Amino acid sequence: MKFTFAEKRMDSSEDLRAYATKKISKLDRFFKTEGDAFVTFSLERGRFRAEITIHNNGIYYRASELTSDMYASIDSGVAAIERQIRRNKTRLEKRLREGALEKDAAASVSYTAAAADEEPADEFQIVRSKRFSIKPMSAEEAILQMNLLDHEFFVFRNMDAEDAIAVVYKRRQGGYGLICDDGLDED
Repeated sequence: MKFTFAEKRMDSSEDLRAYATKKISKLDRFFKTEGDAFVTFSLERGRFRAEITIHNNGIYYRASELTSDMYASIDSGVAAIERQIRRNKTRLEKRLREGALEKDAAASVSYTAAAADEEPADEFQIVRSKRFSIKPMSAEEAILQMNLLDHEFFVFRNMDAEDAIAVVYKRRQGGYGLICDDGLDED
């Protein structure tokens, strides 16, 4: 597994990085191919947060844990990802298209944050933007990916609707919603 470490409002020691590498590397047994691990250590109001994101075969697994000890945050994050993998790997194999676990999508994500001292140009100020490739998948796989990332919505190409751009989202009343382009151009 390839590791990328980042720190926010703190400096991490080599011992902490080695500990995180050792614990997160144990998750390799779940994957057929080598994955990428992004680990962010941060200090928030005297508590330590470990954010762990693993990208493997086009699927992202993420956990964020906040405790009074960074080592405990790492342990809790690894345990949470292990639960996600165990719970959702079975779903992927049973419910989604064949080969969903083996397919590797080249997703590139970039973040842009606005400077805190900038004056807002108008009421609608964009403070963060992401760029990523949109991979074709079924609505069920998109819901699974959205839940793994713990997001409220997820944009994807709906392979069941001729690769139309679609969005799945969590409904306040429970369940999920699907918004899909109908393919009709209005002039």
